This record gives sequence, C-alpha cells and structure tokens, in this order.
Amino acid sequence: MATIQTLYLGDLRTEITHVQSGNRVITDAPTDNNGKGEYISPTDMVAAALGSCMLTLMGIAARRLEIDLKGTRVEIQKVMAAEPRRIAEIRLDFYLPGDYSDKDKKILQGAAETCPVGKSLHPDIRQAVTWHYGSAK
Repeated sequence: MATIQTLYLGDLRTEITHVQSGNRVITDAPTDNNGKGEYISPTDMVAAALGSCMLTLMGIAARRLEIDLKGTRVEIQKVMAAEPRRIAEIRLDFYLPGDYSDKDKKILQGAAETCPVGKSLHPDIRQAVTWHYGSAK
C-alpha cells in the first residue's frame, strides 16, 4: 500500500496526501521556474525534509539525554544550480536556545548527521550546517 499519494491539480500544482494521517500539502512550481510560487516547491520540500529529519533525530537523542530542545529551530536556504537545474546546496543554521555541555552538543550534532534524508541525498548536494547554541537570534 502506498504511503503517499500525489495528485496533479493542473497549473504546475500538486496535492500530496500522507495516506496514514490524511494530512495534505500543496506544492507549486517556483516563480523562477514558470510557477506562481504560492505554495512550497518540491525542491523546497527536499530542503525542509532534511532540516525536519535532522531535528527529529536530535529530538530522539535529547530524550535519551533528558534535554529539552523545545524552541530549537533550523533556518534553511536552498541554493539551486543550472545546467542541469538541480539543488546544489542546502544551508542549515540550527538555533538551540539552551546551553549544553560539549558532550551533549557532540551527541546532538552526531544524531543530526545520521538523518536518513541527508544520507539519501546525492553527494554532489552540499549540506552546510552551522550550529548556534544559547541563542535566539
């Protein structure tokens, strides 16, 4: 059975449904690629999936460490390349509001590095990660 169903709505737009939950996401082609840019683009979703996956794995590690990561966020910038049009780089800035020991930082960062989304991306896609601790920016 499928875990995701995607329906083409026309006008360069799709509706993605997560079968188990029924949650839906609409995508739109970006304005620099003939779209309206009114919804998240498929390539933006790839970048978002990487950040979300990394945060999720950090959350799993934080549970074991009994650390509260609430309020932690990642700001993501996707950089496109031409010829062929593709994602060239994903820049991720993690902002963790708490102060953590060096050991905990190493564990959290190590957990993020095990993200299956990141491990599934082509090695030509640069993943540039910067860590900001004790900052709300």
